[in-house]
Amino acid sequence: MNFIWLLVAALGVWRLTHLLVAEDGPWRAAVLLRQRAGGGWFGELLGCFYCLSLWIAVPFALVAGDTLLERVLLWPALSGAAILLERATADHAAPALYVEEKEGSDGMLR
Repeated sequence: MNFIWLLVAALGVWRLTHLLVAEDGPWRAAVLLRQRAGGGWFGELLGCFYCLSLWIAVPFALVAGDTLLERVLLWPALSGAAILLERATADHAAPALYVEEKEGSDGMLR
């Protein structure tokens, strides 16, 4: 296995998983797919980046790996790489450092 193909496979798993979980897609195709999936097993799968990346990684591992052992080991590795990329690129808002509490008028200052 070539390092370039490993990198391409990891990026491909991340891209497809991110498209299906978090984006509208071209012509809102991903949104329609999530709506049609409903709330069943497949609908829940499309709502979980971690779960879906495992399933998206299977065909990439089958194509990228040369031996059976390589393919089996690539499967969770590609999913893990996609999860790391998602965490690194996710837009996480920083928590507020200062929060002002409302004054309670039912107490007495001492």
